[in-house]
Amino acid sequence: MSYELQCHRCGACCRHPGEVRLEPAEIARIASFLGLSEPSFIEEHLRLRQDRRGLALKERPDHSCIFLEGNACVIQPVKPGQCLEFPNRWVNLLWGKVPLEAMRRDYPMLFGCATFQDFLVKEASPDPAPKE
Repeated sequence: MSYELQCHRCGACCRHPGEVRLEPAEIARIASFLGLSEPSFIEEHLRLRQDRRGLALKERPDHSCIFLEGNACVIQPVKPGQCLEFPNRWVNLLWGKVPLEAMRRDYPMLFGCATFQDFLVKEASPDPAPKE
């Protein structure tokens, strides 16, 4: 089964520590959207990924995304694929395959997500009795 959850734009995922990895096409698209050259965008907004295999968005000291203002994404129209796929990618990769306790331990950002919380309530509720 594949799930297509609708983001509530609560901003929880944007406040959680982690890496938002960028592909070269995403770098070009975001830089253009912001009116920056790619080198300027890279210098101001990106850092080397922890695995040293590419670039990721810088974070604020509180671990929130540098493009988060309130609950709004400043780059919403061109946000990275990793952001677009949240929480669906994780739900579809993990749900029913990984115990809930392991998900809570290894993917805590899911549990702050309003969309995922709604999903949990729906999945945990018993099916209504069939109509006769």
